[in-house]
Amino acid sequence: MSHPTPIAPSVRKVLEEPNFAFLATVMPDGSPQVTPTWVDIEGDIILVNTAEGRQKPRNVRRDPRVAITVSPREEPYAYAAIRGRVVNMTQDGADVHADKMAKKYLGQDRYPFRKPGELRLIMRIQPERISTLRID
Repeated sequence: MSHPTPIAPSVRKVLEEPNFAFLATVMPDGSPQVTPTWVDIEGDIILVNTAEGRQKPRNVRRDPRVAITVSPREEPYAYAAIRGRVVNMTQDGADVHADKMAKKYLGQDRYPFRKPGELRLIMRIQPERISTLRID
């Protein structure tokens, strides 16, 4: 396993802004599964909010390796590519975090896509390798 990688200020800025990211997880047969997603950052850990029963949490419970690519909205040819591992997945604080992400991405105080009985999860991703193109 690689050592944790600190997140450079230029990459942090892209993650803090409401830019969509693409999260890749590993399917049971080894093939990639990619999902567009909202992202957050906490120190040098990347947060992704999802729901129980979806493919992402099923995949990372079996294989915690993930990759994330995020591009600034105004410069889609620039990007940060991050490889890492999900080091924690929890329901604790996930509903509040979903509301925080709705504010960031939609300007709404509450996450509007919550389904009755849905259990939200926060996946905490520790970066192990970060590469960039035109992100300074």
